[in-house]
Amino acid sequence: MSEAPLIQSKANVTKLGAVLLGKHVACDAYEESRPIRVVTHAHADHMVGLGKSLKNCEVSVMTPATRDLIDALKGPRWLARGTVKTLDYGEPLTYEDETLTLHYADHILGTAQALVEDKEQTRILYTSDFRFSRTPFVEADILVMEATYGDPVRVRPFSMMVEGMLVSMVEQGLKQGPVYVFGYHGKLQKMMRILYEAKIKTPFIVPEQIFRVSKVCERHGMKLGKQLLPFDGEEAQSMLTQNEPSVIFYHSYSRKKVEGEALQIHASGWEFRKPCRRVGTNKYVVALSDHSDFNELLEYVERCNPRLVITDKHRSEAANIFAKEIEKRLKIPAKAAPI
Repeated sequence: MSEAPLIQSKANVTKLGAVLLGKHVACDAYEESRPIRVVTHAHADHMVGLGKSLKNCEVSVMTPATRDLIDALKGPRWLARGTVKTLDYGEPLTYEDETLTLHYADHILGTAQALVEDKEQTRILYTSDFRFSRTPFVEADILVMEATYGDPVRVRPFSMMVEGMLVSMVEQGLKQGPVYVFGYHGKLQKMMRILYEAKIKTPFIVPEQIFRVSKVCERHGMKLGKQLLPFDGEEAQSMLTQNEPSVIFYHSYSRKKVEGEALQIHASGWEFRKPCRRVGTNKYVVALSDHSDFNELLEYVERCNPRLVITDKHRSEAANIFAKEIEKRLKIPAKAAPI
């Protein structure tokens, strides 16, 4: 057998989104033939079929922070339905003739790249979602890549400006009263940290689930400020009733809940035209992303210099484009999966 088919047989992405590494590991979706399930982070599109994995797999693997976040999101009894093993970054788990290790990725708290090394010493890596600037690259022979912004038009040359612009907007909005900020779990806590580090001392008011997630982030070392108030608490309700300055953090799905003239800031990774764009009366989108843009994705591949790249088409329609760009620009064999 030639090397190319042998290499290609060691990794794939299924139609249900399971990233297959080696013979035993499935990441981020359930695959009945795999005894080990990895959850790279606690976002819904990476926890696909986790209930089935808990029931049927020998073990579900994740970082301690990811376990704590899932407990906060699903309740502490949810993961108890199966065998869960937490791995610190760099801690090995050997199963038969393969070894699994998790490596840091800068995305949300607890995110991990998953590396499998087999008996032929082939290194098979899945990046999961990541921001390039703070994610260490891991050497690999086969690289399975996220491709969220894998189209060459998806670049943000202004990314260094965004955090400062967010702070400035919140400071101005607080002069008039409360400010509403919208984002996804993980990104919300990132914005809390940005505002806290910018010395904004106004209370942060959050719904119950965001409060639980934020407390997990604090336990794992994130600095989010001393005045984190649950939305339904007496102090928060008093501040909201009197229209006092505060920053209210909502999940992106809750945008329609907020009415009135207060400043609303929506964090989105899908804004490529400018760092901040007005979308309505006192409504703005800021281009804050926890994913790498096209140039950063390409640079990760170049630094890794694998023998084969597989782009994750299940989670991004740009995977086909990205695979073609890798082959054209870097001369590295690449394909999108599932086909």
